[in-house]
Amino acid sequence: MENEKIIIIDFGSQYTQLIARRVREANVFSEIIPPGKKVKLDANIKGIILSGGPKSVYDKDSPRVNFDDLLNVPVLGICYGMQLMAENFNGNVMQSEKREYGKAILEVISDNPLFRDINKTSSVLMSHSDKVVTLPNGFKSIAISGNTDNAAIMCAEKNMYGIQFHPEVVHTEFGSKIIHNFLYDICNTKGNWNPSNFINNVIEDIRAFAPDGNVISGVSGGVDSTVASELVHRAIGSRMNGFMIDTGLLRKNEGKETIKTLRSLLDMSIEYIDESNLFLSNLNNISDPETKRKIIGKTFINVFEKAAGRVENVKYLVQGTIYPDRIESSSINGPSSTIKSHHNVGGLPERMHLKLIEPLKDLFKDEVRKVGKALNIPEELLKRHPFPGPGLAVRILGNIDRNNVNILQQADNIYISTIRKHGLYDDIWQAFAVFLPIRTVGVMGDNRTYENVIVLRAVTSVDGMTADWYDFPKQVLHETSTRIINEVNGVNRVVYDISTKPPSTIEWE
Repeated sequence: MENEKIIIIDFGSQYTQLIARRVREANVFSEIIPPGKKVKLDANIKGIILSGGPKSVYDKDSPRVNFDDLLNVPVLGICYGMQLMAENFNGNVMQSEKREYGKAILEVISDNPLFRDINKTSSVLMSHSDKVVTLPNGFKSIAISGNTDNAAIMCAEKNMYGIQFHPEVVHTEFGSKIIHNFLYDICNTKGNWNPSNFINNVIEDIRAFAPDGNVISGVSGGVDSTVASELVHRAIGSRMNGFMIDTGLLRKNEGKETIKTLRSLLDMSIEYIDESNLFLSNLNNISDPETKRKIIGKTFINVFEKAAGRVENVKYLVQGTIYPDRIESSSINGPSSTIKSHHNVGGLPERMHLKLIEPLKDLFKDEVRKVGKALNIPEELLKRHPFPGPGLAVRILGNIDRNNVNILQQADNIYISTIRKHGLYDDIWQAFAVFLPIRTVGVMGDNRTYENVIVLRAVTSVDGMTADWYDFPKQVLHETSTRIINEVNGVNRVVYDISTKPPSTIEWE
């Protein structure tokens, strides 16, 4: 897929993914790469953004980039990226006598394209303990703050800009406008990143990549797998073969209900395969979450191999991997950390001779939904809350058995149905129940009980990269807890998770 793009070099900032999101919201494609990866400029790369990061440029192990590779396109350095730019061109960066964290007032002191059409003074978010004290030759200050005379700098000759604050966060008053100015006034992008262009390009790519042979795809009814499979189906038609795999770890009655919905709404061949016994057997006595993921991924592949044997000339496998899966599953750079693996990005075993088609691998979740809408996929599928590939296996902490699965399915079903009843489902990014492998004392009637704990989780988010807990009306939580304890045998306590992402992840495992 050929698109104009902005390369974001990640120096380990907690906000790097937000930079990518803001660029895409301006209809320009963005790609995050580590500083160790050589930037090979081509006609599609319109600019470079250097992210912030936790290191100081004078640290021995601080991440670097070769600025000689960046000289032919505009560059915007943010926080650490700005300091690295100044230091590289013989400026001076030192630890500030006064650290600057939180909101600050930015004052623009020079006309320039980066700050075009923003107020002379505005509120920005600072997060630094270092500052540029001496500018390199050819650079000038274009904005100041209460703590630095070089809150923003530029070099017209090199087409380089640096800002000490973070425009990607909502706390910066004109952050989106500053990014827009960099993209359109400085990089001269056209803004061709939109669902229609994406669909046309990716269909073209799929046809070129898979000119012959049949394709198999796991269609779970979730947003990602549905949109991915529909894109492939649009590209190659009847060569696309969908399989609905019931792992026994789906929501209550989800397998059979979903296959009916998919068959009625999508014009493609989908076979229902119940392998719940196999998955649960393979997971017997397994409690480590990473081991669970690997077992489920391997079993999934084995099931597909068996399914592929019933289809002639199978050459390709579709996966609904999206961009956050790849970001969270691999260390982009030394400063970034691997959070968890996803079975979608674990790779295929060498013995499997199927090539992988991942049409959504560059999209965030909200972008997937926009593409689905452009494909005319019904809202009832697009608005479904995200569901992890390993299913309830990563929502049952500890060992997995049929009884625990049954308890969680019932509790989760009561929870989601209560949310729907009160008209709150579409206000929430993701809601689900978690089964804890601990028991607590309770009293039911005159009897002492010693039973299980269910955790309720609900978050609001745009793309799943950051999330806040949903503030339910008290009566909704009361009704949910009462119903679960009264209707689900084996549960005597319900709690609500009020942690944000970060520092927590949305799922518990």
